[in-house]
Amino acid sequence: MPGSRRRVGAPAPLSRSRLEHAVSTEPETTETPEAGAGADDAAGSDRSEAEAELAAQQVERERIERRKAEKEAPIASGAKLSGTAADLLAAVRAVESGQKPSPASSEPAPAPRRPAAEPVRAPQPSVPVAPAGPAAPAREAVESVRAVLAEGGAPETLAPQVATVLGERAEGELRADPWQLLRVSGVRPEQADGFARALLGAECGPDDERRARAVTVWLLEQAALAGHTALELPALTTALAQRSVPDPDAAVQSAIAEGEALVFQDALDDATSVQEAKGEEAEGEEAEERPVRVLLGLERYALAEESLADGLARVINSVPKEDGSAADWERAAASATRSAAELINAVAGHGLVLHTGGEASRAEPAALVAAARTLGLRAYAAAHTPDGRRRFAALLADVGGAVPEGDMPAQEDAPPAVVTVAGLLSGAEGPGRDADGALDLDLLVVLDAPQLDVEAAAVLAESLPDGARLVLSGDPGVLWSAGPGRVFADLLAARVCPQVASRTPDPGPLGELVSGIGIGELNQVDAPGKEVVIVPVRDAGEAVHRTVQLVADSVPRAIGVPAEQTQVITPGHGGAAGTRALNAALKERLNPGPGRFGGFDPGDRVAYSPAPGRTVPGRVVTADADGLHLECAGAPVVVPKERVEQSVRHGWALTAHQAVGQRWPAAVVVLPGDAAQSLSRPWVYTAFGRAERHLSVVHGVEQALPRAVAEVFAKPRTTRLPALLKAQVPTAG
Repeated sequence: MPGSRRRVGAPAPLSRSRLEHAVSTEPETTETPEAGAGADDAAGSDRSEAEAELAAQQVERERIERRKAEKEAPIASGAKLSGTAADLLAAVRAVESGQKPSPASSEPAPAPRRPAAEPVRAPQPSVPVAPAGPAAPAREAVESVRAVLAEGGAPETLAPQVATVLGERAEGELRADPWQLLRVSGVRPEQADGFARALLGAECGPDDERRARAVTVWLLEQAALAGHTALELPALTTALAQRSVPDPDAAVQSAIAEGEALVFQDALDDATSVQEAKGEEAEGEEAEERPVRVLLGLERYALAEESLADGLARVINSVPKEDGSAADWERAAASATRSAAELINAVAGHGLVLHTGGEASRAEPAALVAAARTLGLRAYAAAHTPDGRRRFAALLADVGGAVPEGDMPAQEDAPPAVVTVAGLLSGAEGPGRDADGALDLDLLVVLDAPQLDVEAAAVLAESLPDGARLVLSGDPGVLWSAGPGRVFADLLAARVCPQVASRTPDPGPLGELVSGIGIGELNQVDAPGKEVVIVPVRDAGEAVHRTVQLVADSVPRAIGVPAEQTQVITPGHGGAAGTRALNAALKERLNPGPGRFGGFDPGDRVAYSPAPGRTVPGRVVTADADGLHLECAGAPVVVPKERVEQSVRHGWALTAHQAVGQRWPAAVVVLPGDAAQSLSRPWVYTAFGRAERHLSVVHGVEQALPRAVAEVFAKPRTTRLPALLKAQVPTAG
């Protein structure tokens, strides 16, 4: 059965504290998931936009849980499996019957589950009420945890985090299972092992089932940080063996039995294709089951991916609302450019449309939104960042200026047509929700679609009303989302809906350079206006010196772009020329000061991350007892003192993940020699594409740059979305 799947085990609901601590630190030489781009917080709100967004996602996850109950069915695939996979599936079926993965289990089988009815979505206000967030742990709980950490030789500074993650019984849980420390962001297995040895003494051993289970969950969490929504069984067992787990198969079975992980089977190609690949004869043989791959994942991402597939299938298979005659759509297309006309025609008859192209191609979805609003549709566009929202709003104003005012009477009092994705999901921006809890719109164009991770995309898809149209638009060459999944790339590969490729090239020398990188060619372009300048350097120290010189002097003098409009981009946070070193040097030159507000001074450029994977450029205004006062995207933001260290960085220099979705008049891309191994075509394409008028490349990687452009592609991510869509959209392909 194609795409057959079943959720196994009964994990406890994911607490909000687990949600907020799901990101752990990466090695400093690499770019971390904290470096996503994002949206501004609503000014003057008692609760942050990030909390509101988490609340919206929690509501959707509860709805997803109920919908999954309708799909419970025995796994039909996998009869042809053998070895480890067969043993695992036997254990899974034992768990499904209510048993432990042990032949001696005597637990009675539970009563069959009754399918849950489709829940009715409750009406929601335009700005959902956000939960208060995880309550600060009681002082007594923190102190008791601190004592356990000290006894085990772990840093006592982890006590508040441990108490938040593990709850009121954190002390008892740590004593019973010291490897629970791995649930805290940033803790590694070897550190948890040392803690366990100190607490358990002779009872601690490498074959401890508690350790095996905790390391299994930790590996799945690390995979999520790398972009995977699940791991194939062989990859997981190999990783467990590398972490000194004596029996990886037993570790996996234990994690499933305890509800720490979910197991899935996704159908691969049909058996005939597999036989032909092996050179076997299929004639005269009985039809065989399709082969499957066995995957394991965390509940959080597994449910989000299934919800996304459900939502997209609903959009694809439903008939769009009759919101304009065919002749009206044809007239709208006839008045647009060729590429925009193709997009308008595709949207007229389909629920889901994919649109690809570079920066200049944004004019096409702008033409679509303007035409749809002329036809009386409630059409909105959602960008990934405030800067993207601003740029698209300017495009829309240019396009809409040619539309007679009398053709849009119903839109005069409507909310702004361009929002951010985070603002739309939280309810802080956009049309709000209807009586059924769905977004109150007819057409949604999502810009910067490659930046959608599986959770945000799932909430978007589930929030669309029946009959609404969805357009995902973006540049497939840029870096993928900071969070798990590769939604846009998966949809392009699945071919489940119309795809419109823009014919509008990005102009000028910068457009020519970036377009060449997109096809694997690093071309030397003619730049008579100094649009592209290469600055060779010998080492990291010289790279930092030349970068400061470019930002503070050369670019303002020769190009006319002031330092505050020039963005530095480098591969990672650490290293001699990472964001930390560059920001320190740039601050000393551009805004020297003692850093009396937690390392910051008024006037400092900062990168504020209201939630993991989202970053908003801003500027420090002041600080007081309430926290650090910032100005982000024109709105005031107050960051509490206890959150400054984890959510605010200096922002003269960013990583490419932090910069994606934004553009600046000038960009200085720093490529020190130690960054050669971290370069890839998507990274170079993204970094070079952030410049509007001028690009300086501080070049210290020699031939590693053209080699990365020609040969180094995006790291693959394991996802289930294509298989899930194939099961629900039979006409795919």
